[in-house]
Amino acid sequence: MSTTHVFIVDTTTFKYHLEYLFAGTGAKDNVIDFNNNPNTTLNHTTENNLVGMIADSQRIRKGDFIIFYLQQNYSEKVWEGKFYGIFKAKEDLSFLDNNDSEQFLRNELIKSLTFRTLLEPFDVYAKGVTEWEALDEIKYIQSPNQMLWSLIYRKLKGNRGNTMITIYESERLFKLLRDKNNRQTLSGQKFTFDVQTQEIKIDNTTHNYTGRKEKINILPRLIKKYRDNKAFETHLQAYVIQNIGRGTNKELDKSLLNGLNFEWLGNEVSCGVGMQRIDVMLSLINGNVRIILPIELKSVEATTDNTIQIQRYVDWLEQYYIPNRISDIQPVLISKKIINKNSENYKKVIDSFKQFNEKNQQRSMPIKYVEYELKENNLKFQEIIY
Repeated sequence: MSTTHVFIVDTTTFKYHLEYLFAGTGAKDNVIDFNNNPNTTLNHTTENNLVGMIADSQRIRKGDFIIFYLQQNYSEKVWEGKFYGIFKAKEDLSFLDNNDSEQFLRNELIKSLTFRTLLEPFDVYAKGVTEWEALDEIKYIQSPNQMLWSLIYRKLKGNRGNTMITIYESERLFKLLRDKNNRQTLSGQKFTFDVQTQEIKIDNTTHNYTGRKEKINILPRLIKKYRDNKAFETHLQAYVIQNIGRGTNKELDKSLLNGLNFEWLGNEVSCGVGMQRIDVMLSLINGNVRIILPIELKSVEATTDNTIQIQRYVDWLEQYYIPNRISDIQPVLISKKIINKNSENYKKVIDSFKQFNEKNQQRSMPIKYVEYELKENNLKFQEIIY
């Protein structure tokens, strides 16, 4: 299986996405000056927002599914939002095409799309599924946990340009697309968007994507913030998301994957109508058993508060995720190395883990505790056996 990513588009950007076969998210008026660079002129909030978008973009792996969501726009007679697809990512990770005069299709798109990924057609359907059909229609829903909560939460909490949905959510959305189009896909490799009919159409013109494809590297900036003792949780999330399972940080893979492959990868996974979000979430396959890993990331040393947060994640997964995709739950905390293992804080943290493990032994595997430190200009991860 693969992760499915939903990209938000308007009628203008959608047409160019289809014709040039790419998906992208934008950084508004900002130029990314911290890629592969320890320094930035951007303020803290702007930088963090951009790094969050980088984390979203680095989630993408070759072969992942891509769906487009066309936003409601009365002036263009898009009376309600619609989901269109299905495409696949052509390469691992998104690339950077910075916000300047050289940005590919900048004028045509009428906005800056800074983080981009190339696509290839999979099962492309002409008609879109309306937001009502996908999110509000409940005649085939037996239980509230079967609703497309990833997309409902996204709507409630403000727009992210690239949102992942779970495997069972994508299976439901794909079925809605198939049924809406009587299982008839469009042939060929070239497509465009007809604004009048609001349908994807076969295109006879060849459009070649010839823009810049700069590799994204957040590590130099993360290291600078680490050494300056500044918060870098968003950067840590982007780093973990980009590198997990790719063999680029073997200790990270060993501590989280244990030699297994993941079938799904998510970041900032909403788990409630409040603002709770799981930093990183993985679904692993071990023989016939699935394991879901809710991962809490910290740019500081672990505290007992982290265990309270993990409890909330487990409670949510048990009610909303597990009924749809039976899995064992393996909670994980990744935090900065506690040098003094005889400290009062370390003892309290370990005690909180043991209390959690005892309380949840019927529902969850014991908390996996992973520490990292900066060595030889890279993050070194190690599971701590307590």
